[in-house]
This record gives sequence, C-alpha cells and structure tokens, in this order.
Amino acid sequence: MWERKLGRPTAHRISMLKGLVSELILKEKITTTYEKAKEVQKLADKMVTFGKKGTLASRRQANRYITIEDALTKVFDTLAPRFAERPGGYTRVIKLGKRRGDAAEMAVIEFVE
Repeated sequence: MWERKLGRPTAHRISMLKGLVSELILKEKITTTYEKAKEVQKLADKMVTFGKKGTLASRRQANRYITIEDALTKVFDTLAPRFAERPGGYTRVIKLGKRRGDAAEMAVIEFVE
C-alpha cells in the first residue's frame, strides 16, 4: 500500500500521510509536493469509498487512517453523500510547478465538484 518511500523512515512516512489525509478531508484542498499528493490521493479515495459503504466495519477501517475525529465524521456525513452517484475518482491532483527553495514539484490536491 505504501509504495513511495518519500525519503522517510516507515513510521514517519505513515504518520505524515495519515495527517495529510486528515487535513485534506477537513480543508478539501491542500498544497504539497507532487509525490506526496499522489500517495494521499490513493488514501483519500479509499476513505470516501469507506464512507459510501457506511457500515460500522468501514468506519473502523477509516478510523485507522484518519487521525482527526471531525474528519472521520465529515467523511461519513458530508463527503459520502456528495459522491454517492460517482463510481470513483473523488480527488484530483494539479501540478503547480517547482518550489523555489529546493525545486521540488508542487501540486494541489482537492476533491472534485
């Protein structure tokens, strides 16, 4: 599941991605590096799919990845009904260009619609 290493130890990488997914759900749009955005996109789409199922088991599975309680309720109460008719592709990644300091490729990840 965690394909890209992103230059970090495993525990740090997993923690960082969980935080990014939670913030994306709360704010619905975040700016990060392109590689991180592609990894967050996979997790965010999976969280919305869990929200669409709406079962207790899917809520517990989503709780493994979402670190903020408000974000968990937002997935099941707001995002799941919004994407009820959509079969997939709940997020989009838009490249912004290179960051000035270290020339890292930057991108915006956001929910569609």
